[in-house]
Amino acid sequence: MATTQMESQLDVARIRTDFPILHQVDDEGNPLVYLDNAASSQRPQSVIDCLSDVYEKHYANVHRGGHRLSAESTDLYEAARQAARRFIGAKSDNEVIFTSGTTMGINLVARSWGDTNISAGDEILLTEMEHHSNLVPWHQLAQRTGATIKAIPVTAEGLLDLDALPQVLTEKTKIVGLCAVSNVLGTINPVPQIVEAAHQVGAKVLVDAAQAVPHEAIDVTKWDADFVAFSSHKMLGPSGVGILYGKEALLDAMPPFLGGGSMIDDVALDHFTPAMLPAKFEAGTPPIADAIAMKPAIEYLESVGLSQILQHEQALAAYAHDLLINVPGLRFLGPGISEKAGIVSFTIDGLAASDIAAFLDGHGIAVREGHHCTLPLHKKLGISASVRASFYLYNTREEVEKLADSVKTTVAFFG
Repeated sequence: MATTQMESQLDVARIRTDFPILHQVDDEGNPLVYLDNAASSQRPQSVIDCLSDVYEKHYANVHRGGHRLSAESTDLYEAARQAARRFIGAKSDNEVIFTSGTTMGINLVARSWGDTNISAGDEILLTEMEHHSNLVPWHQLAQRTGATIKAIPVTAEGLLDLDALPQVLTEKTKIVGLCAVSNVLGTINPVPQIVEAAHQVGAKVLVDAAQAVPHEAIDVTKWDADFVAFSSHKMLGPSGVGILYGKEALLDAMPPFLGGGSMIDDVALDHFTPAMLPAKFEAGTPPIADAIAMKPAIEYLESVGLSQILQHEQALAAYAHDLLINVPGLRFLGPGISEKAGIVSFTIDGLAASDIAAFLDGHGIAVREGHHCTLPLHKKLGISASVRASFYLYNTREEVEKLADSVKTTVAFFG
């Protein structure tokens, strides 16, 4: 089937009315074309209204006040946890930990589970397409413990080389960290297959789902992953908050990562006793309003339908490929449309990614340029930077056409 035959079933015109920021026009009269969704999404009015409502009517610290506002705020906070549990298919609220985002979730596991279970001679298996957030915490763990880092290679087509898995996944492997979807290549990785292989050698698995949860229906029990981390700000919600899912037995056995208020059951001058889950991993005052406002973001995505969102994004990515494929010197990064999400990354021979992005910005088009926090991947590809257009439920075919036209104008301008 030709890529142009892929069609979206979303009523995008109606969806766009829910996002106030999308209606702005720059000083040159260019309407905003926001194609940087892999970095951070925009927010619907319902999320914005929720934040205002919390601060105007309900705000107080949670789980520790003896007054009405604290009780209201606590109820809303826990309702958001329950929404997140339902959204990802977790079995218990105890398996849903509020964090500051994906990075914090991965660091929590590397520090708490990793420091307890990893020692010299053990191996940590990652992939060559990981974001720095799923690389650096494991490097730090290896430095602390004497463990060794290995990686699943990426093929020339932008896929994980699963033929190499028997060589890099061994009895010495204690944990596997991988992204569900590459933030550069868009590659949708076979998470259940890798989880099964890891469990066969006794290894645990952490999935960076930051680029997956906002775009496709996820069931952590079907994945059978031991840990899953993702961020609110990439899925229509506020920034500064995210979720770490962990199997309850694992989380229960792990020591707390941060110390302070809320995470204790008892404290004396010479010892402390940690609280039960999930409070054990939520030290200090949490991002209360931001966590509460994750709930309307989740409900918005559920009302639209995750399967339709992914189909829409892939249709836009396919259309972008069709319109850009004949641009002189343009090279796409990653696999074909059927194997990736709505991310189109590219380079153009002789043009710096920063110049391309700046030129597009002059036409009202927001894209990402740089190494996208994936330096090892870019080195593997033999490039220093790339341009990334990433689509979401509110983007249109007309915006893809404007992107393509502006890229062609960029090439002509720079000769």
